[in-house]
Amino acid sequence: MIHVRTKFTRPDPGIVARLGEFSSATIHEAQGRKGALSYRIKPIDPSMSFCGPAVTVRAHPGDNIMVQVAIAYAQPGDVVIAAAGELAQAGSFGDVMATASQSKGLAAFVTDSGIRDSADIRALGFPVFSGSICIEGTVKETLGPVNYPLVVGGQLVNPGDILKGDADGIVVVRPDEAEEVIRLCQEREDHELYIRAEHRKQERSILEIHGLTEKLAAKGLLVES
Repeated sequence: MIHVRTKFTRPDPGIVARLGEFSSATIHEAQGRKGALSYRIKPIDPSMSFCGPAVTVRAHPGDNIMVQVAIAYAQPGDVVIAAAGELAQAGSFGDVMATASQSKGLAAFVTDSGIRDSADIRALGFPVFSGSICIEGTVKETLGPVNYPLVVGGQLVNPGDILKGDADGIVVVRPDEAEEVIRLCQEREDHELYIRAEHRKQERSILEIHGLTEKLAAKGLLVES
């Protein structure tokens, strides 16, 4: 078995940049409410956000040797995403590895396990999304695959898939669907711009603006007179 695959197709950086203009929630809704990683995986600072192609790594729970291997082979703009058995009681990534990742130009680090040195990483400003924060360190013993398909946060992630993360969470977009997702995101943004403007006018109720009047009547909603 080849542990580290180095040859996979990365999406066009222009497409990644355009997709990154939209929020994770907008992308999730626009592509049919699919692709959302588990709500447990969140940024260590709500201001952190990223968008980039996935470099996938399967790490043995409580072991970060393959995470370091993945960082070594990742390219600028990549997002290293690690599936580590959702082990919360482990600080598998800290400020030293964050410095290495940031210095190399990586876009973010994501794990379903834990990280540590959270205050230092926040000060560094490198986007890190994790399932937990834990002071306990990890060992460096067990080999695993890099840039193979993996399931993390309940979603299948392939190397080269586009990941968008922000305060609300992370969503996966298939590169061959990205252009259509961008179009649908823009339509959604334009519609919400109109809806917000209608709310500010205060000429119609929220139910009228959102087209819920007839639906609620059909469901038999009764309001005290």
